[in-house]
Amino acid sequence: MARPAFLNEFTYRNFAESGKEAEFDRLFDDAAQRVKAQFGKKYPMYIGGRETFAAETLIEKSPIDGSVIGYFQKGTREHAKQAIQAAAGALQSWSSTGYRERASIFRNAAAIFSKNKFELAAILSYENGKSRYESVGEVDEAIDFMRYYADELEANKGFLRRTHLKQSTAKVSASFQGAPSMKSEKVTIRMMPFGVFGVIAPFNFPVSISTGMSTGAMITGNTVVFKPSSSDSMTMLTGLKIYEYMKQAGVPQGVFNYLSGPGSEIGDELVVNPGVAGIVFTGSRAVGTGMITKAYERGLQKTFIVEMGGKNPVIVSKGADLDEAASGIASAAFGFCGQKCSACSRVYVHESIKEQFVSKLIEKVRSFKIGNPIRKDVYMGPLISANAFRTYSDAVEKAKSTGRILYGGNKVNTGMDGYYAEPTIIEVNHESELVHTELFVPILTVEGFRGFDDAIRMANDVEYGLTAGLYSKKRKEVSEFLERIEAGTVYVNRDTSATTGAIVGLHTFVGWKGSSVNGKGSGSKFYLQQFMKEQSMSITK
Repeated sequence: MARPAFLNEFTYRNFAESGKEAEFDRLFDDAAQRVKAQFGKKYPMYIGGRETFAAETLIEKSPIDGSVIGYFQKGTREHAKQAIQAAAGALQSWSSTGYRERASIFRNAAAIFSKNKFELAAILSYENGKSRYESVGEVDEAIDFMRYYADELEANKGFLRRTHLKQSTAKVSASFQGAPSMKSEKVTIRMMPFGVFGVIAPFNFPVSISTGMSTGAMITGNTVVFKPSSSDSMTMLTGLKIYEYMKQAGVPQGVFNYLSGPGSEIGDELVVNPGVAGIVFTGSRAVGTGMITKAYERGLQKTFIVEMGGKNPVIVSKGADLDEAASGIASAAFGFCGQKCSACSRVYVHESIKEQFVSKLIEKVRSFKIGNPIRKDVYMGPLISANAFRTYSDAVEKAKSTGRILYGGNKVNTGMDGYYAEPTIIEVNHESELVHTELFVPILTVEGFRGFDDAIRMANDVEYGLTAGLYSKKRKEVSEFLERIEAGTVYVNRDTSATTGAIVGLHTFVGWKGSSVNGKGSGSKFYLQQFMKEQSMSITK
């Protein structure tokens, strides 16, 4: 019997296709009002299922206007040790829980997320400044991750298989490799959890990535110490909601522990503590490689499942559909202010169409309204923090001195206490630092090319290899691009977005080169296996 097709949540698409966009907006607006009415509360951490408080608190403010979302605990290294101990104490019971029961719990969690999706999406928009459409789409992705991984676990029967070798009638006086046996041999091959995982989450996808990483660890029998982004870019309330929904779904005490606090304390303890078997992390390459180095220098044999950013190119070939290319590139570069590891940050366009393409791109970008992302007509909200705006401003100044600004480059006065910036398109040469460094702000570089070979060479000439795109009508170019591009997630002639928006169950989201460690991705049939170690058990009778 064929496995049924995976059904994505697709909330906005379903509302729009049924002519109910007004209802979609009403549900989000109502949720946003309810969420804002709860601002200013004090929240605990959860260790072993118990509320835990620290000596100091962290104040989380919305990047939209500086309003106080809530007061969270400033967890310490000692709290991390307590959480690791609680996770270790829950490991044996949880790992011995049947895989079907674990899958059922995460399907329950997906249903709870779905029931509360608009509230969770509204919190997300207030926390990191995403538009309602980006936020609801992110919650949908979290739901998809849980259901997809539950399906994968069951389809693979908990990653257990049995084989056997029949007895032989032949006899030998002494054994050797491949010698016949007078007895039958039964073999069980199973995948087992590593143990306690530290889950260190980013600010930019605090619901979907946090949920996907945590689910991958727990559904395979591991236990988790989870730390949401808690320093310069804070998304602690969505992290707490994830904990609450998981608890409601039936995740036992100690299996999922929630800590808020600085990476220098909690994150570092997760990396150096020998009681932590693995780290799953999404963030910068510097932080990711730093964690790996620190653990290995101490002789700790930890598993690292990391995604470490990108500097993602798009090639626009001669004869491409320029309207399609301009639209797809604009959304990929400037959706959520470019604060996505998959955001398009470099464009290589054929010299003969460069001027025409840039004109269409600027025309598209001009239509993007900047302001309060809670409003339905706003496409770009604020940058996440003062540090992010500083990166933006520094890059703009470098562009002025080493290249040319084609559009943007200015701070936007919205009347709110937040860091709002124009989407910015710059022209620089390929050797520029701006072409090679991940900026994580709304800045897009544009360069011309003559030969398609040069375009691919420049596209590959960075340390990252996460996403890439092409717009071309020539089969030969498409074939060459797919053969030679050094990126794990690749799109051709995609009208919705040139490099962003991988869909669970349809695409896998995977990085190559400096964007990853092992070249395995999320939303993939191979994802769960990264959280397990293999064992072969043989019994001869």
